[in-house]
Amino acid sequence: MELFMEKVSELRAGHPLKVYYEEGEKLQDLILEFHRIDVLNEFQVFFNLFNQLCEIEKRFRRKENQLFPYLEKHGWHGPSQGMWSFHDTLREQIRNIRDKINDRELDEIPLLLEYLTQGINRLMHTEDIRLFPTAYSLLTESDWKDMRTGDEEIGWALIDEPVPYPAKEDYIHPSQDKVARTLPFSTEGKFHYDEGFLSPEQVNWMLKFIPVDLTYVDENDKVVFYNRGEDRVFPRSAGIIGREVRFCHPPKSVGMVLKILEEFKKGTKDTADFWIKFKDRMIHIRYFAIRNNDKQYKGVLEMSQDITEIQALKGQKRLLEWE
Repeated sequence: MELFMEKVSELRAGHPLKVYYEEGEKLQDLILEFHRIDVLNEFQVFFNLFNQLCEIEKRFRRKENQLFPYLEKHGWHGPSQGMWSFHDTLREQIRNIRDKINDRELDEIPLLLEYLTQGINRLMHTEDIRLFPTAYSLLTESDWKDMRTGDEEIGWALIDEPVPYPAKEDYIHPSQDKVARTLPFSTEGKFHYDEGFLSPEQVNWMLKFIPVDLTYVDENDKVVFYNRGEDRVFPRSAGIIGREVRFCHPPKSVGMVLKILEEFKKGTKDTADFWIKFKDRMIHIRYFAIRNNDKQYKGVLEMSQDITEIQALKGQKRLLEWE
């Protein structure tokens, strides 16, 4: 372990692995603080420390969405299956403590906190002896550089944003990164979108099964697309493609549609929302101005969704109940 820590200490500042250890030091300090206080008599101190500890969620998400996928690319699937479950156990313990705080059941918190901090210590021990040394040996420098970009989108736990990695002089913004990388799937017949690759067939499937009605009106006020789902809120037919949008709405609502288009084109508004009762269902209708990278108006996306069941949701559902 000492030999590995020497390797970690030699890593350049901002390296994702080094950042994990910087966070780990802060987590250890925080756990020591919990052991020094009396939760019941120093509740406000505990409450502030607990809110800081909740930042560990960012560390979990970076591991789950960044580190684990890179390990899978190199054939190691264990963390995704085992450690992710451990994360969820700790998440549940954090939620339990939060519930006790909200319900003012403070007497039960010290024992729950002890379980939580013990679990975090066990997790970090497993990271130290297994996860991080294996990641160090498996992942390439290119992997670490790519990972850092995604890490920045998720954020850090208990520490300020680390210095750029690679170093600033050779840092390449993602929008300017032209490096071709080996992907675990074929890109033949697929198009590159902002993130990832999809074939036209896959895009069509996605648009067909998404439980939202979509209609795209271009910058010339012509309907150029709608998705053909099986349970559309408002019926559409192929005859609207190429038709001016003002002729696709009932006369009583045309004025409102034209007002939306006018404000979107002027740049004074970007969204418009409505909700209505339709056939005893609650329908949420939203309009979004579409603009390119230069903020030039490129049309309107109309979304309609039946939110009747969504409005009725209460509490939480965390289990799969198919039986």
